[in-house]
Amino acid sequence: MSSSSVLSEERGARGIPKAPFIQDVEKHIGGADAEVEGPLKAIQDAISKYRYMDSNLTQRRLGLEEKIPDIKKTLSMVEYIQERREGKSSQSEDDLEDDLEDEDSNSKPLKTTFELNDTLFAEAELEDTDTVYLWLGANVMLSYKLPAAIQLLRSKLEAAEENVASLTEDLEFLREQLTMMEVNMARVYNWDVKRRREHRIAEEQGGKSASEKEGG
Repeated sequence: MSSSSVLSEERGARGIPKAPFIQDVEKHIGGADAEVEGPLKAIQDAISKYRYMDSNLTQRRLGLEEKIPDIKKTLSMVEYIQERREGKSSQSEDDLEDDLEDEDSNSKPLKTTFELNDTLFAEAELEDTDTVYLWLGANVMLSYKLPAAIQLLRSKLEAAEENVASLTEDLEFLREQLTMMEVNMARVYNWDVKRRREHRIAEEQGGKSASEKEGG
């Protein structure tokens, strides 16, 4: 019996096979005297496949969860540069003196720090610019105008958050199916233990009856 025959043809939202509940163990394994090794192996194979899928989806979600803060940080920085170019102030407009100071500060070069490695940062001055360079992955960097960069980063952030939500749903569904298959394995194993015990008791009683007849 293959692991695929244990799983239902019914699928989850993204193609994950659903694990059926084995209600009648005797019927599932093929009869009262059928061997359980094959069905148990098929269930174990299905459990292994679910665990493999769980591991892959978990790694994908962790990768996205690590990227999202970086995307948010980059987006925040690009939006700040864009707002600075447009002369917008993050301070309250009710305070005229603060506004004047902000306008004066907007005319000065922007001082910032950038990361050289995990523990080393360097200071830099950013000149007024309408272009930023974004890493796209695979050692590829492209230049974008600020509005285009903001649009790209927002779309990437939205897609990453949607993917995390989808993966979370998939993992919840997957773990429900894994639990169901573990329950099925326990039911088949316990049914076999009970059957063996009943056979042993029947054999003992049969032997005792035969002894009594010989003694009589």
